Amino acid sequence: MDRLAAIEAFVKVAETQSFSEAARRLRASKSVVSRQIAALEAELGARLFHRTTRSMTLTEAGRGYFERASRILADLEDANLSVTQLQAAPRGQLRVNAPMSFGLLHLAPALPDFLKRYPDVDIDITMNDRFVDLVDEGFDLAVRVGRLDDSSLVARKLAPARRVVCASPDYLKARGVPSTPDDLKAHDCLCYSNLSMAHEWRFVTEKGQPWPVEIKGRLSANNGDALKLAALAGLGFVYLPTFIVGGELQAGTLVTVLGQFIAQDATVNAVYPHARHLSPKVRAFVDFLAERFGPRPYWDLVE
Repeated sequence: MDRLAAIEAFVKVAETQSFSEAARRLRASKSVVSRQIAALEAELGARLFHRTTRSMTLTEAGRGYFERASRILADLEDANLSVTQLQAAPRGQLRVNAPMSFGLLHLAPALPDFLKRYPDVDIDITMNDRFVDLVDEGFDLAVRVGRLDDSSLVARKLAPARRVVCASPDYLKARGVPSTPDDLKAHDCLCYSNLSMAHEWRFVTEKGQPWPVEIKGRLSANNGDALKLAALAGLGFVYLPTFIVGGELQAGTLVTVLGQFIAQDATVNAVYPHARHLSPKVRAFVDFLAERFGPRPYWDLVE
């Protein structure tokens, strides 16, 4: 007996409550399906169906077997599909959402290389700093920075998002270098207004305890690049991820302070709706970004 074929026949009969309809869907004869069910019952030593001239229902043993057999066939189909999709070439339109600064500085420069590697994929990228609902707004994936809240989304880490407090050498020369986070209260600080607590910068003590500091300054903005330009102009300290200020740190036009008081627990992530099988185009894009950025991203190689 072909056990798998017999199980498939049993599940189809149970679903349709008809040998004839099950045979039609399986593209087999009714007699073949009947023999498969009989052989399966003989092997199990139990009747799976109550049969009368007018009806056919599952026995108690049949109901239990149907639940388990259905799951087995579904898992087998999933396994086959996952291999098929893995081998399939990425193609189609890929809709991506990304935060403005990371999107402009790092994602946009990466797109030409990805499109050359996968000529059958088209990309539609939207960059903004608001929270988007991927499912409701039709995005295949998003790049998000920071610690992720628990959700139904699947996340894959692309790179660390190391944060720094920094200022221009001219500002430090004129106003001095802070030695503790509380020293920032006497300095001009540039505030990122998209945060719910824009005028509070969070640090940690040497023992890892929270150390929040209320800061003030003459300029707030909802974009990190604008704050970076203000810091370069000597307007004060800025608290930003290195993927925004990494080039300036490498060039020496911005200088970091208080590094030992900053908890480095944020990441750059690719997030996408939960699915048992990731489409080839999404898988290819996430793999590409993880390869391009990685655990030691280029914006952090030299400081």
